[in-house]
Amino acid sequence: MAKIQLTVNGASHTREVEDRTLLVDLLRDHLGLTGTHIGCDTSQCGCCTVHVDGRAVKSCTMLAAQVNGATVVTIEGMASGDKLHPVQQAFTDCHALQCGFCTPGMIMATAALLKDNPQPTDEEIYHGLEGNLCRCTGYINIVKAVKQAAQTLK
Repeated sequence: MAKIQLTVNGASHTREVEDRTLLVDLLRDHLGLTGTHIGCDTSQCGCCTVHVDGRAVKSCTMLAAQVNGATVVTIEGMASGDKLHPVQQAFTDCHALQCGFCTPGMIMATAALLKDNPQPTDEEIYHGLEGNLCRCTGYINIVKAVKQAAQTLK
């Protein structure tokens, strides 16, 4: 067992976890943050994307023990009270979701992309969202949402 301390969405947590516990399982099963989805368990789909110390990571490929001392932000930590984060609002406004399963990971990947590249081209958006799969939308409205969020955050 490993004893870890981390900050998730602004709240400090200390937990004992098995050495093999994945970050996604810590978030969902130990902390009750089920907005982070488990899609493929092989890091192919991106549904489990969260921010660890400001970087987008796939939480199904990271051990919980690796985030000891880290700051984690999940989809639940993006909004400010009742006000959606600009990326969340853009996904809503642009109808960039259908079933919604990929949406948390897409939003987290988009927020990280716009942090690193505030005004991405279409090609940079495609590249920035590689590894986050959507089986419903065809990506057109997702790209529109990224562009709207970029304008809002400008």
